Amino acid sequence: MIANVFDVCDRSWRGIGIIPKSGYRLRYEFREHDADRIFQVADIRTAEPAICISGQVLKGIKKRTNAPPLARSAHRQTPLGATMVSAEGACAAYYNYGRHLISLGASPARGKACPRRL
Repeated sequence: MIANVFDVCDRSWRGIGIIPKSGYRLRYEFREHDADRIFQVADIRTAEPAICISGQVLKGIKKRTNAPPLARSAHRQTPLGATMVSAEGACAAYYNYGRHLISLGASPARGKACPRRL
């Protein structure tokens, strides 16, 4: 059913950029329902703040604990990037589980909690 309504397309992902053939768009015959066309949002681009390392965290290049101090002070109510928005994101995982590593005697660098309030 998906193939009847959608075509595969390149899609831009917040913090990562464009990934070829990673998204869907409505097929031409459904254009009257296409929000991208109706609301002319196709050219809207989002940009992460320069201090944000969410894209690098999502790609596995950096860990949440590598974030600059100002970025570490952000929380879900005032997120700086994609990893801070959901309760399932990388920042939430560091906050919920990383702090327990310290109590188990792990290195503070690895067990450092993300200082945001959930």
